[in-house]
Amino acid sequence: MLGLGGPRLRGAAGLPQGDPGILGGFRDGTALRAKSGQELARALLVLGLCGLPGFVRSAPTLLWVSRRVLGRRLWGGLLRASFYGQFVAGATPAEVGVTARRLQALGLRPMLALPFEEDVGGPRSDGEHWYEGNGTAARGCVELSTQGGPRPMMQLKVTALMSAHLCKTVSGRLAEPGGASELSLDRVMAVMAGEDPQFPWLSPEQNRHLGAALSRLDGVAQLASQRGVRVLVDAEQTYINPALGLVTLALMARWNRDRAWVWNTYQAYLQDCRARLQQDAGVAERGGFCFGVKLVRGAYLQQERGLARARGCPDPAHPTWEATNASYDACLDLALERAAQDGQRFELIVATHNEASVRHAVRRMAELGIPEADGGVCFGQLLGMCDHVSLALGQAGYAVYKSVPYGPVEGVLPYLVRRAQENRSVLAGVRAERALLTRELCRRLLRRA
Repeated sequence: MLGLGGPRLRGAAGLPQGDPGILGGFRDGTALRAKSGQELARALLVLGLCGLPGFVRSAPTLLWVSRRVLGRRLWGGLLRASFYGQFVAGATPAEVGVTARRLQALGLRPMLALPFEEDVGGPRSDGEHWYEGNGTAARGCVELSTQGGPRPMMQLKVTALMSAHLCKTVSGRLAEPGGASELSLDRVMAVMAGEDPQFPWLSPEQNRHLGAALSRLDGVAQLASQRGVRVLVDAEQTYINPALGLVTLALMARWNRDRAWVWNTYQAYLQDCRARLQQDAGVAERGGFCFGVKLVRGAYLQQERGLARARGCPDPAHPTWEATNASYDACLDLALERAAQDGQRFELIVATHNEASVRHAVRRMAELGIPEADGGVCFGQLLGMCDHVSLALGQAGYAVYKSVPYGPVEGVLPYLVRRAQENRSVLAGVRAERALLTRELCRRLLRRA
């Protein structure tokens, strides 16, 4: 997910010259006038249901029961007219193209997201074939993303192409004495280039899978660099993030020589976020490769705290919402300052639904002289959510991406349910958006009366 819900709004004092217009779009909903009446009504219904915690908790059961009762055809039709239509681009390249063109007409850009991932658990019954199939789909996503307009982007989860269990094992090894030396950036890059892993602490089967997984990821990054598509690698849970970060840095070192084609994600709700961001940026600078950052608040808060309690470990997340906000702003300032120095070698997407963070970014961009569009900094929100912010930014000339999952109903809806359950604070924070939707819909109805 792109970020957590927003706190109370800041005042407008001290904002740059161009910002009052953006603030107006946030607060009075005028940007929503670009949406059709049908889109407004659907958003109001869907976001209203998603704002009910009980509905989100019981969503998996409701999906299963409704499909059994309604049958696959009627069930799919209802979902396409509601939740699927609100949050998903479509199932086919043609449908994705329609969504992309609709976003472009609104001044927004699509950022395609494959709905594939794996959590730590037992071995998959379909084994390597599942990861190979996802690798093929990821390369297809690269090609499809090229139709998304200027500076196309896509999202990718490492656990779609590499076993989450192996990611956990690698992360554990990195924490052991000597692990970081054995799993150096150069060694991982060599495996990506075809060298046999042969790590003694992995079984022969795990070594084979590691080599195949790194080759798959490397192939996606290579194709993306050739096709001019930026690949934003998602962060996941803390117990596998060290492996994900190492793999992503290795991809950066191999392919980010002229531009930041591979980006890493940093979760500001984690206490070590700023330190890791600064450390990785330093690695990129010393290694002479470009660096891309997706900055989010984070989506696994409850899982992280539950695991910390179960293991008797310190909570990795900030203790309060205010501390998380302070962390996000500190990371944002660090990234913006580096982007201002060279927006071609350091790029950033401010991936959040938090209006205060968006305002902070807009203000700092003006102070640092970063251009609104294509100056190395852009903004991102989820498709179907936070449209009043996205549209206002887009109409003001900023580069704004909407995270766009795509695929068949049966494959995408479970993915969306997991995202919603992990990041309920986003859904709980849509009251202001629903109020703006209601106001705009009523304005149109009264105008016609």
